[in-house]
Amino acid sequence: MLEELLTVGLTAATAGAVYVAAAARVVKQYERGLVFRLGRLKEHIRPPGFTMIVPAIDRMVKVNLQIVTLPVPAQEGITRDNVTVRVDAVVYFKVVDPASAIVRVEDYRFAVAQMAQTSLRSIIGKSELDDLLSNREKLNQGLELMIDSPALEWGVTIDRVEIKDVSLPETMKRSMARQAEANRERRARVINADAELQASKKLAEAAHQMSREPAALQLRLLQTVVAVAAEKNSTLVLPFPVELLRFLERSHNPDYPLSPDEDEDGAPAEVPDLAEPLLEAPDAPEAAKLEEGLKVEGDLELEQALDAEQPPAPDEPPAPPAPEEPPNPRAPGDT
Repeated sequence: MLEELLTVGLTAATAGAVYVAAAARVVKQYERGLVFRLGRLKEHIRPPGFTMIVPAIDRMVKVNLQIVTLPVPAQEGITRDNVTVRVDAVVYFKVVDPASAIVRVEDYRFAVAQMAQTSLRSIIGKSELDDLLSNREKLNQGLELMIDSPALEWGVTIDRVEIKDVSLPETMKRSMARQAEANRERRARVINADAELQASKKLAEAAHQMSREPAALQLRLLQTVVAVAAEKNSTLVLPFPVELLRFLERSHNPDYPLSPDEDEDGAPAEVPDLAEPLLEAPDAPEAAKLEEGLKVEGDLELEQALDAEQPPAPDEPPAPPAPEEPPNPRAPGDT
């Protein structure tokens, strides 16, 4: 009798263990469990943790609530300004309603992927090339709205959409490179012209300041010489005064001829001021002598002028003219 009881108890324990093993389920923290009893969805969604179902009657489907990263294959299209491009993107979405995601759509992952590709091609056709290259944030928001609208009915929400890369034809790349180069060259010329304008203003101020002090120009010349001489391989051409060369030549050659405007020391000769004696008040005797000399000189000049105007006086009477000889008449009989 005892053996029969032990056998029955062992059989019951074994059956219970088998039942528990068949009915026990574990739902992870990022999952939710949907129970279908005889094909009908139970309203109660099983939370994370240990749970039990009826074996052979209930079927549990686990739904992942984590954010899914779905890459969208590159889509080729023509932009609004007639440029052929290839654009690929990535979609981040998650399930917010496990029941709708399982019941309303056969495969919510595949459905979101197809919707993302269709929306991406639509965005390419509505946008221009400049928007795809520089205004991607606005395009990302528009693409997110286009995918999120039908996905809400599937219990899925779009967390974020990003356009990864825009591939352009080689001809378009070269054209854009030339455009960018021309734009940068234009900016460089404008900056260079502005710099020249500012430099000219500063140089004008410096020249005005140096004109007040001639020594400043000489100091600036010496600074330039020092700056140029700092280079090892350079030829320095320094302007030299011609007067200094003449002085050096005379120091070695005493017979060097002086220029009309130089004295014996090589300095420019002073031009006598002829008006200076006239401006000074002379003494009385010297004034009388000067007046007498001027008078005598004036009389001599007057006499010379009169002699030049009058004809010379004849010393001897003019000789009488010679008589004319009569013609020699020839006789008729002369031969």
